Amino acid sequence: MKDLVRRQLAQSIATLQAVHDSQQIHDTIVAIGQLTADAMKAGRKLLVAGNGGSAADSQHLVAEFVARLTVDRPALRAIALTTDSSILTAIGNDYTYDRVFERQVEALGQPGDVFLGISTSGNSKNIVRALEQAKKLGIATIGFTGNNGGKMRELCDYNVIIPSSVTMNIQESHLALEHIFCMVVERFTFGMDFDKQPQILSE
Repeated sequence: MKDLVRRQLAQSIATLQAVHDSQQIHDTIVAIGQLTADAMKAGRKLLVAGNGGSAADSQHLVAEFVARLTVDRPALRAIALTTDSSILTAIGNDYTYDRVFERQVEALGQPGDVFLGISTSGNSKNIVRALEQAKKLGIATIGFTGNNGGKMRELCDYNVIIPSSVTMNIQESHLALEHIFCMVVERFTFGMDFDKQPQILSE
């Protein structure tokens, strides 16, 4: 069992090391941070969606924007499309589960907003449909994926593709990058100095 623990940790570290070494990923995180900060300063918002663990990531990321990540600052406009059980079940029942995020983008999205779809495979049908709807509305699209981007790759203005096909390792890297994404948005929005050690806050 100890070998299993060591092997899995080594695999996690190897994936994160590949992300660490990817200049393309670094550049994209900075670019989407600037994009999202500009949208929020203009009164627009970030919409986020995913399934399963990626749904939890959506809610986690939005919590960091609306509450705070490392420092006190004004709340930032962000909505997770994974949280309203009445909306999700109504759309799933009346239409199909493939439309649970598309319909919410149609209802809540505005030109100038940003939509972030999270899918480890890059092929989640409901995320693909939400991206298609976002593009119809003039909403900038971001994909956090693995698996070489899957179908989402061609629908996203910006792609953060983890170089892995292992779901758990993709999700681990997504979470690390989601935190950094939020920090970058904070810096572009409020001019905060993150060269200093982030403040540690209890939850």
